[in-house]
Amino acid sequence: MKKALFGLSLCAATAMAYAGMSLPTYVTAAVADSARPLADTQLDASRKPAELVALAGIKPGDKVADVMPGGGYFTRIFSKVVGPRGHVYAVVPQSIAAARPKALEPIKAIATDMNYHNTSLVVLPYDQLGAPSSLDVVWTSQNYHDVYGQVTVFAVQGNSGPDETAKLDAAAFKALKPGGVFMVVDHAAEPGSGGRDAGTLHRIDPATVITQVQAAGFVLEARSDLLSNPQDAHDKIIFAPEIKGHTDKFILKFRKPQ
Repeated sequence: MKKALFGLSLCAATAMAYAGMSLPTYVTAAVADSARPLADTQLDASRKPAELVALAGIKPGDKVADVMPGGGYFTRIFSKVVGPRGHVYAVVPQSIAAARPKALEPIKAIATDMNYHNTSLVVLPYDQLGAPSSLDVVWTSQNYHDVYGQVTVFAVQGNSGPDETAKLDAAAFKALKPGGVFMVVDHAAEPGSGGRDAGTLHRIDPATVITQVQAAGFVLEARSDLLSNPQDAHDKIIFAPEIKGHTDKFILKFRKPQ
């Protein structure tokens, strides 16, 4: 038990060390990119993208899968970080593309923008992310709970939500190079609640995510409280006006063994 607690403490200490380090210039330059829309830059103070990208270790030349990219907030930043020698794959699950085709429009616009010419839109099922052992980083932010909780367009008929997230984890493991990183950022649920609130409050217990991702073969390398909010009681839906944009979020960094 003491050994397990020490491991978690080491993970937290590692994450905090990352947060306190000087940020690479290619990261700060990507966040400061003048081509980023105002709607994105206004979120930077609360989302802390530079620190998150530095923690993930994304660097020039990397191949990154931005899974469930939404409007492309991180997609644009990744594009500038990896540069002309790297590539960003904005991966939209087939269930979303089929049920909500307009959800593809923001990423299509980014992929055709010369400022982000190293970006591709990819539509795939959860059990596929790319060619085996080809990616340096797989990233998903604030959507793991949607898949687990079978939220509307994230649900796949005939499958449970936990089955789909397990498939996503396995696909990430297969697509990553040995030593590659899988980053999961999401809204925290009440400790011990598992996936109970994933489909209702849009929250998930990080312990549930850790158990699932480790079952796919990953090692938990670091966790960070960079986006934590101790004032969040975990009892409200993330869209509630009094908590929207300020939920308690967890950051988990997993690594595929060499």
